Amino acid sequence: MDNRPLADLFPTPTRERWLGLVEGVLKGGDFEKRLVSKTADGIRIEPLYEPAAPVAQPMRAPGPWRIAQRVDHPDAQAAHGLAMADLEGGADALNLVFAGAVSARGFGLDAGDVATLDTALSGVMLSLIATRLDAGGRGLEAARLVKALAAHRNEDLGSLDLDLGLDPIGTLAATGRLDATIPEIGAAVSALLSEFDGAGFTGRAMLADGRPYHEAGASEAAELAATLATAVAYLRMLEAGGHDLARARDAVAILLVADADEFLTIAKFRAMRRLWARVEAACGLDPKPLRLHAETAWRMMNRNDPFVNILRTGMAACSAGLGGADSVTVVPYTASLGLADAFARRVARNSQIVLIEESNLARVADPAAGAGGFEALTEELTTAAWAAFQAIEREGGIVASLQAGAIQARIGETRATRAKNVATRREPLTGASEFPFLAEKPVTVLDLPPSDVVAPAFALGGAGTTTCEALPSFRLAEPYEALRDASDAHLAKTGRRPLVFLANLGTVAVFNARSTFAANAFAAGGIEAVNEEGFSESDALARAFAASGARIACLCSSDALYATHAVAAAEALKAAGARTVYLAGKPGDLAEGLKAAGVDAYLHAGGDLLTLLQAALGEATRA
Repeated sequence: MDNRPLADLFPTPTRERWLGLVEGVLKGGDFEKRLVSKTADGIRIEPLYEPAAPVAQPMRAPGPWRIAQRVDHPDAQAAHGLAMADLEGGADALNLVFAGAVSARGFGLDAGDVATLDTALSGVMLSLIATRLDAGGRGLEAARLVKALAAHRNEDLGSLDLDLGLDPIGTLAATGRLDATIPEIGAAVSALLSEFDGAGFTGRAMLADGRPYHEAGASEAAELAATLATAVAYLRMLEAGGHDLARARDAVAILLVADADEFLTIAKFRAMRRLWARVEAACGLDPKPLRLHAETAWRMMNRNDPFVNILRTGMAACSAGLGGADSVTVVPYTASLGLADAFARRVARNSQIVLIEESNLARVADPAAGAGGFEALTEELTTAAWAAFQAIEREGGIVASLQAGAIQARIGETRATRAKNVATRREPLTGASEFPFLAEKPVTVLDLPPSDVVAPAFALGGAGTTTCEALPSFRLAEPYEALRDASDAHLAKTGRRPLVFLANLGTVAVFNARSTFAANAFAAGGIEAVNEEGFSESDALARAFAASGARIACLCSSDALYATHAVAAAEALKAAGARTVYLAGKPGDLAEGLKAAGVDAYLHAGGDLLTLLQAALGEATRA
């Protein structure tokens, strides 16, 4: 009897043997096209990686990441109630989002004095939680309010885990304007840090924020590079203001965006710690753990079928935590519809509680260490981001690059490519471009209209300003949401959504695949598909179309049946009044005959669905 371990009975697996098996499965297919993908930075994602030696790198302190919740209700008393519910429900960090900040998105805490801020934080023991200020151009004012609040409560600033969140460069990138010059702002923030240090403050004054770049469409390397360049600019700013490099280093925190791509998000957060350690070494400093915050991505949020946002933000929070974030803020799943209510906030914090307390994902300091895919992706992303950071430095630094429009141009190229991928569904959006649900139930948000008031940005009383082209902020689903809005307006006006008649040819077994594909594709534009039957006679097909009330039609069947029935069917649909006739699939050799018969466009994978839907919606709703 053979008592060897089972694994010893099989040949040792090798990459060459695996590739041989893959070639047999592909049957001549292109390995690169079928199994290798690339990120927006051109980094290869292989289908299989060998184990890697773990790379030692700085990580967060042992223990779970902080669960941070936004305090962004304009009314102080209402904000207090929501914040207390969050803390009692398991959160251990608060982000004070002030009115006028870009990240407030038209809402934000309206606190202009200590009494109002004290009301919002009544009962909150600041020494037991972490606090980060998110005030945008009002950063200096907000910082002094918190200092005054601590004095009012007789709390020692040194006992508070506090990030002042000053980010003038991020404000410039997002809004295009600062109401002071960079040297003036540098002197002001340096003086503020000295003032705070004199009162015992040991926290972080500056925040290099990746959100403006990510929301504008930046790739992972571009976000890392811009954020790192901002952090380096703050080191220089504080050093010029009289602070030694060690204190300047300790006064800088970084915020990165976490999205639903778990591989890239984990690698991005790991890469940032490596990049920062490289900067510390260049400054002659011994590496210390970076304070690294995470917030789930605004650009991935949907207004339609918002429940899918729970899955997106849950994956993003998980990835940020596994990547080493010190705190994670989950944007509530209804945020793109308005100010989140208590239930949406509860879902946001509970998703993290499940990850930490039930799934125990925070027990390992660096769970990606030694995994071939993550180590390779982290290293390549670090290399790409460092090269992009050096390019910014050659342009004179982050502010000079923004003023010259260089960063905006590079991000714009990536944004255009991403927009094309969204339009063609190479980058699918569940609930928007893929698997849309036209019968979704509405969700609730707080009954507060957003404000478009923007506070002056770092106004210091002088006459100087700093300007650049503002980076846009967008969500990927917006083009599809615009179509759905038009569909909703048509529904409200007529009592029915715009319709497309599915001209199914043959039996269910023949047309079902393309009919289902077409119904889902048109639903992405708010166009409801009608007819589930198949037809073999053109006359019957034409009568059914005329009775459906639809103005456009889509032929759905197999290529074989198209060859014998599509021309007659298209002619019958046109004769019955179809304004536009689509065909699900590619025309192949039938293109000339189908065009002559009245087929106007083709619906197929890889085609520009957004453009097709815009035209289809116009025809389906035209009187």
